[in-house]
Amino acid sequence: MIPIRDHNPATRTPYVTYGLIAANVAAFLATLPLFADPGALQSFFLVWGAVPARIGAGQGLETLITAMFLHGGWMHLLGNMLYLHIFGDNLEDRLGHVPFAGFYLLSGIGAGLIQVAADPGSTVPIVGASGAIAGVMGGYLLMFPLARIDIFIFLIVIIRVIPVPAWITLGLWLGLQVFNGLGAPTDMGGVAYWAHAGGFVLGAVLMLPVWLRSGGPRFWRRTHGHPDHPEARYRLTRSRVPRVPRGGRPKPTPKATSKPTSVTRVPPVTRRR
Repeated sequence: MIPIRDHNPATRTPYVTYGLIAANVAAFLATLPLFADPGALQSFFLVWGAVPARIGAGQGLETLITAMFLHGGWMHLLGNMLYLHIFGDNLEDRLGHVPFAGFYLLSGIGAGLIQVAADPGSTVPIVGASGAIAGVMGGYLLMFPLARIDIFIFLIVIIRVIPVPAWITLGLWLGLQVFNGLGAPTDMGGVAYWAHAGGFVLGAVLMLPVWLRSGGPRFWRRTHGHPDHPEARYRLTRSRVPRVPRGGRPKPTPKATSKPTSVTRVPPVTRRR
């Protein structure tokens, strides 16, 4: 299951979110030549990644920031940027551009420190924006627990896009991080699960004052857990690609009055409060 978008449009351009995505992509492309030499790549990560044992000794504290802009591969980068694109614009919309930048950095730094506390003697460098983005997800869950998230499901012959409430999507994600963190050995490399889980909780805590200023529980009752503005709605149109039934000839699909295989956005419908 992969989240691909939400139904929660931002009311202003998320310049900081776009800038963070651009900075992460640029940093990855700059380090891409190092991937041809594993030894050089590891040496680079040891210098600029967050190494728990070194940070625990009070050294290399700046790597808690530099590590947020480094990634270990294309899938690592693309997965993180997808989540930042989906959830970042709404937090930036709610907080404002400069406060959101601070929120993102604090979430990333806090997530790194939580991972250091979970495995203080590790000499394996930590890289990736996941901790900061987990903080964004935690803040998003607090503000919009019932916002609809479109999930792409691919199970061999079943391909679907279905809307799921944010509390289910993000709650399952957090549960997986905690479950995997409890079962993963801390003395080996791999995924920094506690940075993910810790960043998520930290993001919710950092967003708590904004939620309280919005009315706290009254804000949830007023919006019913949904965004406090009209949601985006999407419509899939029928494809003209012929279907091939088992044991028979291709069966053309009925003619459609709209464009084939396109995804169109229809005007939002105001939700009754």
